[in-house]
Amino acid sequence: MIEKFLKRTEFTSYEDFKENYKIEIPDHFNFAFDVVDEWARQDPLKPALVWVNDNDEEARYTFRDMMEMSNRAANFLRAKGIQKGDAVLLMLKQRVEAWVCFLALHKIGAICIPATFQLKAHDIEYRCNAASVKMIIVVDDEGMLASIEQARPKCKTLQKVCVVGEHVKEGYIDFRKEVKIFPITYPRPTGEERNENTDPMLMYFSSGTTGMPKMILHNYLYPLGHITTAKYWQQVEDGGLHLTMSDSGWAKFGWGKIYGQWICGAVIVAYDTEKFNPHHLLTTMNRLRLTTFCAPPTIYRFLIKEDLSICDFSSIKHCSIAGEPLNPAVFDAFYKATGLKVTEGFGQTETTVILANYPWFPIKPGSTGKPSPLYDIDLVDENGNSCEDGIVGTIVVRNLSKHYPPGLFQTYYHDDEANARSFQHDYYSTGDTAWRDSDGYYWFVGRNDDVIKCSGYRIGPFEVESALLTHPSVLECAVTAAPDPIRGQVVKATVVLARGYTPSEELKKELQNHVKAETAPYKYPRILEFVDELPKTISGKIKRAQIRQNDHA
Repeated sequence: MIEKFLKRTEFTSYEDFKENYKIEIPDHFNFAFDVVDEWARQDPLKPALVWVNDNDEEARYTFRDMMEMSNRAANFLRAKGIQKGDAVLLMLKQRVEAWVCFLALHKIGAICIPATFQLKAHDIEYRCNAASVKMIIVVDDEGMLASIEQARPKCKTLQKVCVVGEHVKEGYIDFRKEVKIFPITYPRPTGEERNENTDPMLMYFSSGTTGMPKMILHNYLYPLGHITTAKYWQQVEDGGLHLTMSDSGWAKFGWGKIYGQWICGAVIVAYDTEKFNPHHLLTTMNRLRLTTFCAPPTIYRFLIKEDLSICDFSSIKHCSIAGEPLNPAVFDAFYKATGLKVTEGFGQTETTVILANYPWFPIKPGSTGKPSPLYDIDLVDENGNSCEDGIVGTIVVRNLSKHYPPGLFQTYYHDDEANARSFQHDYYSTGDTAWRDSDGYYWFVGRNDDVIKCSGYRIGPFEVESALLTHPSVLECAVTAAPDPIRGQVVKATVVLARGYTPSEELKKELQNHVKAETAPYKYPRILEFVDELPKTISGKIKRAQIRQNDHA
């Protein structure tokens, strides 16, 4: 399959890879038809997905299964009024229906909007209205349904809510029951109904620091950009089992659990758990006999504290990591215990893998590796000038007018200010900083803005501060990242109390629970400090950088 899209698939060196990697881009490319359905045509019994859960239940699906289930779903969605260009919000955890609905929406030409199961009512309301969502498809979960129930009257364009599960209340559509009655064939659209390569396909909401989450819009070429992610960084194999640790609501799902992996013919593992348990992960890995594995640093930090001898790692040929830099001590401990070197990669919700440790050069623990051949990467100073080796600069993707890489997002939807800030001087600015050594390796430093990365999550301070400020005791607050040995970073809130309130451990707990109730629970401040005043600039802006510096001192 991969030969359909690459002029060459094998390379003798990183320089050869960087110079000669070229994607052949078909007209009207559609991942669902041109990859998944094509695998089903070539080999109907080819394994595609292994689903497992906390109770060690297991189900396996072929590419023919995925084709037929997605065809039924596409027919169902069309019957419910979903058309090309319509937006559908998915809150499906790692149920098989997550993959089915991704494919069905791609076939229709509708916009797929994955979302985490941890969203609260106001999160859902914002997303529905900002993206003109027409339908929500959600798992049967009391908390999620309660949030949707609360938000539903305020969602102006929302018409239908479908529920995946055993208990579907009146007023909702029983997805599994109704999909079964539709045919297993779905003709590829033609004429105006077929997709163009530049049509909107996938939208993620990403946390920001100065406002509500931005809408990051990808087109139909996004899956092709993930060939480098899957084959050359994660090094997945045709027929090999690949597990990336990610919920379906995060961009990491697109990175590691569907696009590049299926183009390469790998078998994806759906690890559908309610709560992360490192011991259970190890026993599951041992039972399944994985070929490749990818997870955020937090997972590795938990794993090295377990008895790794309970898992036979001999089947695993490659491990990778993304989401935040990996502490070299964790790299060394995992390597000593398993013999596996964890290869770091870097990218964003807006991109596919930008920098990575590829197989043609040795790993330097702590380095994010070297640039992907898809992207013309540079480091620039505040004036847009290229930085010399050893100088920290902002990571940018240059020469977009000559080559717009497949995999780079199309736009910040309905956000002219964000687009103007990120696209200038014929480059895209990632907002992330790094430095390059004399061997061409890149070393990640951090964000130019204040996004917090905690256990693989990206958390915008604005959202947490907004939640805190709804509590009557909070006069002012600043949310920053504080260092943590397990999670990399945790959310810290520095709070000035309103008159009449005094600091106490009870009030700390109350504020933490308040944030959990107001927004997704993973955003709550694990550290909460009461102060008399916040550090500010002359113009009155809060100096969050100073708070972070004090925490690192």
